[in-house]
Order: sequence, then C-alpha cells, then structure tokens
Amino acid sequence: MIAAGGTQLRLWEERVSATDWNSVRAGLDAYGCGLTGPLLTPDEAAQIAALYDDDSRFRSTVNMGRHRFGEGEYRYFAEPFPEAVTGLKHALYLRLLPIARDWWTRLGRETPWPDSLPEWLAMCHAAGQVKSTPILLKYQAGGWNALHRDLYGDLVFPLQVRHGVSVIRSGRRFTLALVFHDAA
Repeated sequence: MIAAGGTQLRLWEERVSATDWNSVRAGLDAYGCGLTGPLLTPDEAAQIAALYDDDSRFRSTVNMGRHRFGEGEYRYFAEPFPEAVTGLKHALYLRLLPIARDWWTRLGRETPWPDSLPEWLAMCHAAGQVKSTPILLKYQAGGWNALHRDLYGDLVFPLQVRHGVSVIRSGRRFTLALVFHDAA
C-alpha cells in the first residue's frame, strides 16, 4: 500500500488534480457520468493490460455475457494491487468524496464516508466487505458493458471510475475500473 504523503502518491494526486473537476462534476450532475481524460500513460496502460493473463494477479474471473450485462470478460484484482491501481484509487477518492457528500446531502442523507480511503475501507472490512474490487475488463470486437454501479454490500461509495464501455468495433480493448468500496 502507498503511504499517505509518499512520492508515488503525490505523482497520482498530480495527475488526478490536472483533471477539470468542475467539468466532471457538471457531467455527473447532468448525465450521471463525467470524463476525466487519460490518467495513465500508454505504457502504463499496456503494462496493466499485460497482467490480464497472469492468474496470480486476480481473485476471480467473470463472463459478462452469461450474466447479461455486457459482452466480454473481467477479472477482480487480488492484493497487492499494481501501483497505478492503488495510487489512482487514493487520489480519485479524495476528488470524488466532496461530490459524493454533496449528492447525499441533497438527498437529505447523512454522509458515511470518512476523509481517507483507508478509513473507508476499514469500515467496509468491519462490516464484512473484505473482497477487493478493482477490475480489469477485456473486450473483443462486439464487446460492450452497460453503464452501471457495482453494489457489493451495505456500505457503498456512489461513484465509480470507467464503468461502462460502448460497443467495440474492432480489435481488443482493456479497461481498468475502480470501485471505492470492497465486496462482501
């Protein structure tokens, strides 16, 4: 895990901070989704995609077609996560947290999320939600994934990153999806 204030964490925080968060918030409010722009370099993305065939990096694999919510396959990362996954989760949580709290407040609900991702994940674990949730998805031509939220237990963070893919017209694609709560 990356220690708060560590050099690597600062790198991810800088990348995430470069996003136009006013635009992301406006997109979320208007359409239920917002665009961050690239957060990984092409080499980093290729390194993560190359992990897909390494069974030791994942805790389970799911065929989306069998469950009727897309066409493709995905794998849940096992710990330890690649450094990019951990860094992005920490940095994105800090930026998404004010948006999530604002939404919950507008709904008249008390906001349950603490100021740091480690504190939030500790709450998930105390509630029996201990399975890791970062996902690497693989699509062939014709593959797709409906825009959705993953709900794995009573404790849920309402925002997730890169969680819908339109139909792939050619080739093969990999998508990294980040969920900010763990599963039961």
